[in-house]
Amino acid sequence: MANGTVLRPDRMLITACIALITILAWAYLFRLGHQMSAGLQNDAMMAAMGMRVDRAWTGLDALLTFAMWSVMMVGMMALSALPMLLMFSAAQAGRSQRSLSPHTITFGLGYIAVWTGFSACATLAQYGLHRAALLSPAMASSSKGFTAAILLAAGAYQLTRWKARCLTLCRSPLGFLMTYWRNGAFGAFQMGFRHGIYCLGCCWALMCLLFVVGVMNLIWVAILTGFVLTEKIGPAGTIVARVAGAAMVILGLAVLV
Repeated sequence: MANGTVLRPDRMLITACIALITILAWAYLFRLGHQMSAGLQNDAMMAAMGMRVDRAWTGLDALLTFAMWSVMMVGMMALSALPMLLMFSAAQAGRSQRSLSPHTITFGLGYIAVWTGFSACATLAQYGLHRAALLSPAMASSSKGFTAAILLAAGAYQLTRWKARCLTLCRSPLGFLMTYWRNGAFGAFQMGFRHGIYCLGCCWALMCLLFVVGVMNLIWVAILTGFVLTEKIGPAGTIVARVAGAAMVILGLAVLV
């Protein structure tokens, strides 16, 4: 273990856990998507009969929306966090001479804290957009101006130095650990939280695109998940991010025109 390489059984265990979590998250999203599709069909029939279907949010609506965003974040981001988790586990194993340190779980909880925080913010944003009548019943943009604003903002952010820095740290797990290493359980949580912030810094603007295409449009959720993976672990991730940013800006301008 002195060379910092995770024992093969440990690597397999971490990978299997991330795969299982991702599968369960997507299973929940597919089930929720099916339920929402049936609900939209029912609302369409009620609207055809002249009955109102729009209503204010309840506390349960907010809770379910928060749960949806939280699970979606796990489904979209867990795989992209796998290289960092494997690298952290390898470093811990080399230091403690243990095959799998419990600090790896603590490190992962730092990620979960960041994703949960973002989910809370996304829930509040969705509530505000609902109140402003900027979202359709399918939770997609119903305003050309709002659509253009999201595309322009997301595209412009892809081209900023903040995006570039976050992406660099996400694409270089070893460099991150060498720079920000902290000892102990709380140190592991701090590192996971910090790297989770950089991870979110790469992707938050892309997540906002779901308000354009539909928050529960699972085809687009899958496309964005693949794009996030390409950015973070693909051989030309930085170039892909910039090209996509330029394309979003052009598309946003086209929507305005």
